Amino acid sequence: MTKSHMLAVAVLCASPMLSAQADTSAILSTNNQIGIQYTSTKVDYTETGSGLLGTPTGTLDTENGTISGYAVNLSTMQDWWLGNDYLSLNYSHSNGDTSYVGQPIAGTTNAYGSLSGSDGATLEDLSLRWGKGFSLSQNSMLTPYFELGYHSWDRGVNAGETYRNRYYGLGALAQYAPTHNLTLTANGLVGGTFGANITVAPDGGYSGFSGSLGTSTLWRIGGSVDYAFTTHLHGNLGVDYTSFKYGASSLFDVGGGYVAWEPDSTTHYTVARVGLGYSF
Repeated sequence: MTKSHMLAVAVLCASPMLSAQADTSAILSTNNQIGIQYTSTKVDYTETGSGLLGTPTGTLDTENGTISGYAVNLSTMQDWWLGNDYLSLNYSHSNGDTSYVGQPIAGTTNAYGSLSGSDGATLEDLSLRWGKGFSLSQNSMLTPYFELGYHSWDRGVNAGETYRNRYYGLGALAQYAPTHNLTLTANGLVGGTFGANITVAPDGGYSGFSGSLGTSTLWRIGGSVDYAFTTHLHGNLGVDYTSFKYGASSLFDVGGGYVAWEPDSTTHYTVARVGLGYSF
């Protein structure tokens, strides 16, 4: 075999490796990024009565609406300990108005819908992830991760209510790079809430109260697209759907011979986002 033939064979053998490296680099470029995004959050919240102390059962009140905000995120994937070690820090803030439908505090059964209005809503979320990426093929990667997070909702109903909870979860990123500058990501997480509580402000001569809301399963699914316009400048968009519950609180004496409590509730958030990132 001549030297020229040997060179040609070497180039042909190396070409798939170079292509794979380029595609893997697209995923790594997506995962090593700092960015900011505009967010739009669809709030879907429902409180459900259990009939405690003769109060109504079924749907008591709901909050629905779409509020806007922003998110900032920092993620990196480096060979620190196990190889392709993944860290991600995310913060988001949203505020706007939601539509309230409910009933009077002393309402009767089937009185849902007798009250309606608009309430202010402010959401804050903070999360931290740690995981490890595993190459599945020349241009795909699976990254299992552990996530810890914090969520807060300042609800403008009545004189004001604030819901807070922490959560943990196990999740995974499934990423595929069809070209050198495009990365598609699917994301899923299952975990649980802890440290959930509510603080209700005093209202109309009645004292407020603060109490725990128990724990619940939390899950999230989503997907995103990241496109590299240049080596460092990326554009991205995505959507996530999150669901969890708050358990009923204890009874609290609020004065005037009355007791109050927070009933069971279910929360769903659908968050759409679009933004820019700097890959490093």
